Amino acid sequence: MSNLIFKLNNPLIISSSTGVTTRANEDLFVSKEFDGLQDNLINIAIGQAVETGSSVTFNSVTLDPNTMTIGSENKNIVLKDGSISGSLSGLQVKNNLTISGDTTTIGTTTFNGSLSAGSTSFTSTQTTSSVNTGSRNFGTETENHLQSFTGSMDITGSIDINSDVRFFQISNDITTSGSSVQALITEKVAFEKLQSLKPDRDYLRKSFVHTGSFQNSSRVSFNAITASAPTNLSNTTEEDFMFFINGMLIENDALEIQQVSSTELRLDLNTTELGYSIDSNDEVIGFGKFNS
Repeated sequence: MSNLIFKLNNPLIISSSTGVTTRANEDLFVSKEFDGLQDNLINIAIGQAVETGSSVTFNSVTLDPNTMTIGSENKNIVLKDGSISGSLSGLQVKNNLTISGDTTTIGTTTFNGSLSAGSTSFTSTQTTSSVNTGSRNFGTETENHLQSFTGSMDITGSIDINSDVRFFQISNDITTSGSSVQALITEKVAFEKLQSLKPDRDYLRKSFVHTGSFQNSSRVSFNAITASAPTNLSNTTEEDFMFFINGMLIENDALEIQQVSSTELRLDLNTTELGYSIDSNDEVIGFGKFNS
């Protein structure tokens, strides 16, 4: 006796759809009627395993208008249009997070690792910084010059450069009376200090030559003024000059100089010590600290 076969008057129609594939006896089909006359093994698949232990992948997920809750009631993340919230104390990203646009945080932003940026700009009416004990390096190499600040910077404490010297202040004391090795000076201090040294420097650099005028056999006058030494240097004396007769140096114990007026320096010669006298044909040259 043959098997009884029942044919359906209204066949069963099975169709595939987006993400769903259908097969009859391993033959792929899009839509097909089944009236019961044929023996078919129907397979309906969605392309990936969806067991509780499976890793499920979606190309995109649209939540509209509802939200998606991930986690348990006490510890979860809630995803909805425009926001991420939940019962966690903060959003924890274990791997790298790349943000292509601007990011605005209303609450506190905490970095457990390091902050790396090509350039960093801070704009705030008030900034409070608190770090744990330990190393917080801002640029780990001495050749790293990428850190920059726009605006003013107020530092409480010292500035440590290469761990050699710690600077505690930038001094504007033009007297430099403190002589501190832990204070940097301003441009004003450097200018005022150099200005105070200028008279000494100018005096020490004075060195001029004048030719004398014959007065008599033991006297020559120069149309010149001796330079006045600053108060902290020794007064100008005849030791600051050399005199020559026809190119021959006159020994200092054989001469005496005197500034007799604002335009005349007088040279008197001790002809006995010198061993000879001079006449109008002799050339007498004076070299030393004349004023000009």
